[in-house]
Amino acid sequence: MIPSDHPRYESLLLREKIVQAFKKGILADSGLIAHGRGEAFDYMLGEETNAAAKKAIKVAAAAIKLAVKPVFSVNGNTAALVSEDMVELSQLSGGKLEINLFHRSPARVNIIEKVLKDAGAGEVLGLDDQQLKYLKQIKSPRATASAQGIYPADVILVPLEDGDRAEILKKTGKTVISIDLNPLSRTSQYATISIVDNIVRAIPQLNKEIRNLKGENIDNLKQLINEFNNQQNLKETLQVLDVRKYKSLHD
Repeated sequence: MIPSDHPRYESLLLREKIVQAFKKGILADSGLIAHGRGEAFDYMLGEETNAAAKKAIKVAAAAIKLAVKPVFSVNGNTAALVSEDMVELSQLSGGKLEINLFHRSPARVNIIEKVLKDAGAGEVLGLDDQQLKYLKQIKSPRATASAQGIYPADVILVPLEDGDRAEILKKTGKTVISIDLNPLSRTSQYATISIVDNIVRAIPQLNKEIRNLKGENIDNLKQLINEFNNQQNLKETLQVLDVRKYKSLHD
């Protein structure tokens, strides 16, 4: 039992969710390590959605609003932490949910499908190995792509440590939105729009922005995207880290 007045209460709750997800088979063991690495960056970022992340989230919402075939990739950590929010994102935007796993097995795919269905999802892609296509440039199990989802998509959300696909999908002309707490990761560096934030804050905020942009003029949405500089936004995130580091050394 975690006391609600514990200074690390929210972080410890998330950690417990991840542990339980591992025990249920939603996560591979490496998912625990990935969460811990992200937790460290979140701590350094002050465990809040900073201005650079808010800007990226708004631009990502605009890109999703303009998308013809948006697809949202779901891995174990995403299913464990924000399954209901991902379903809401899909419903708000008309985008599709697709399971994509590095440590892929039929059992894990079935478990994550059930998590998404229990959260209210309708169609879930990326289930049947025999019907999946493969991105030839990727030499890992994450090369899978549904013929109805990621393969023909124009805008793809690839949350949490997915550098291989972020790079290759962007090279194929797709708009890649990433959510990763490490601004120096290959995922963040290769994505078109890099949201450096905790996924438990980023997805609800993304949903809020999509609702806020309802009825927005298409030209205004395009302007938001055209004026966004991803590398500059990442530099602003790194400045947040530097400021917090400086303050911690002098407080």
